[in-house]
Amino acid sequence: MPDIITVLACVSQCLDPTTLRQLRRITEAMMSMTGRVTMRGIARWAGPGGSYRTVQRFCKTSLSWGMLHWMVIRHHLLDQDDVIVMAGDDVVVTKSGKQTHGFGRFFSSLYGKKVPGLGFLSLALLSVKRRTSYPVMLEQLAPPPPETPQEGAKPKSQGKRGRPPGSKNQHRREVVLSPYLRFVQETIKRLLELISDRLQVIYFVFDGAFGHNDALQMVRQVGLHLISKLRYDAALYFPYDGPYAGRGKRKKYGRKLDYHHIDAKHLKASSVEKDIETKIYQMALWHKTFANLLNVVVIVKTNLTTQAVAHVVLFSSDLELHHRTLFFD
Repeated sequence: MPDIITVLACVSQCLDPTTLRQLRRITEAMMSMTGRVTMRGIARWAGPGGSYRTVQRFCKTSLSWGMLHWMVIRHHLLDQDDVIVMAGDDVVVTKSGKQTHGFGRFFSSLYGKKVPGLGFLSLALLSVKRRTSYPVMLEQLAPPPPETPQEGAKPKSQGKRGRPPGSKNQHRREVVLSPYLRFVQETIKRLLELISDRLQVIYFVFDGAFGHNDALQMVRQVGLHLISKLRYDAALYFPYDGPYAGRGKRKKYGRKLDYHHIDAKHLKASSVEKDIETKIYQMALWHKTFANLLNVVVIVKTNLTTQAVAHVVLFSSDLELHHRTLFFD
């Protein structure tokens, strides 16, 4: 395995000679072995200098895996002319038992419900040129607090309808972050500090879980633009461009976006492949719960045989972002 030895030479400045030698032995064994990857299996395939006790010592060694991943990515995987995007996702590993650190019930999209196991936040660097993801950091999530039983239905208030007296407007750019969003923000900051000025990252990509104003403001606070997804039925409005009424504040919201009848002037691309017609629309729209004007891309797919129609709504806080850059087609 001379190639592995060459690849791992870049991490010599982060590891002492003994740990580096153990890492090489274990890496060679994992690349060669078949079947389940276990400590005993690694020891059997590692050969001289890779005993079971050596594998145990390596597993008990505290390593900065984020730094090791970044060193390998920086030296062997990145191109100078490439566009790099930071992406995140939640990963759930199902597990039984109660003694494992961080064990709890986390929502899994594969099962469509909360399952017992371990939760992790994964941050990766995406290469737009190679269309490849390079994982850098994996941080364990704290288990969510146990759900409290719902209280009995509260009696309806007998007061007047409408806004309670004395309530004030809330500034939608100065949001109070939830513990989860603070955890994600701190992890993003540590990754930005790790890559330093070696790489310029502008965008942070997350799934539909970040399709709300609090997540957008959290990402903007670290100097990045957010690319995420909205609900298929999100209420979006065009900026008002009509005449001023002559009194009061100028109107902010114009007509509501109708996903079934989008004006052709917003069409950016259209294609047909295997009886599936794809149309891509791009617009600057308002959402009443967001503080920022959103760069929205609507992807509409139509089955020309059955006439079935489906659409996806993506958005970015960068109003200048081109629709081809906003998503991987």
